Amino acid sequence: MRYVLRLMAFLGLFAAAGSAGADGDEAIILIAHPQFRDLEYRQTVLIAAPAPNGGHVGVILNRPTRRSLGSLFPEHEPSKKVMDPVFYGGPFSRGALVALVKADRAPGAGSVLLMNNLYLAFRANTIDHVIETTPNEARYFVGYVGWRPGELKSEIDRGLWTVTGADLEVIFRKDTEGLWEEMLQQSRRIRATLPGERLAVLR
Repeated sequence: MRYVLRLMAFLGLFAAAGSAGADGDEAIILIAHPQFRDLEYRQTVLIAAPAPNGGHVGVILNRPTRRSLGSLFPEHEPSKKVMDPVFYGGPFSRGALVALVKADRAPGAGSVLLMNNLYLAFRANTIDHVIETTPNEARYFVGYVGWRPGELKSEIDRGLWTVTGADLEVIFRKDTEGLWEEMLQQSRRIRATLPGERLAVLR
């Protein structure tokens, strides 16, 4: 993947966007195929949703780091209230912080609606506001994942991902160790009970 060129395109998108997003309930969970050997995505579980440019955007859910938000920003007192570790969200803009935010409305400019009551926030001032007001109603990531229009559908058609519906309990699960294995087994059981049916998730 040509991360630099694609990163510039996505950064331009979110710099121009205010509070933009997809229709509610569009988010999906992606489970990496066991033969998916790319080190960025091996044994990963992601959330993904349509982005304003017609592509998709999301984050990796099961890559916690050893760092806390307070250790990354030691002079910012509100960051020390965040209990969960910072997660590795993906290879796009991996030096920047993004946040999955549980809220009934957009937390601020530069937020993408993933599903009902869930936003992905990209702008620093919006993330600062979340940290200062509802620090533990969000999960914080360094980097994210982006797909150009049609790219995610192509990856799913190639069998790189198994798809299931998004669930807030999965998205904000405290202990993500073993999450990939559990989701993979669950998806196999679902396929076994629905022979001949295919989950249509992308139009």
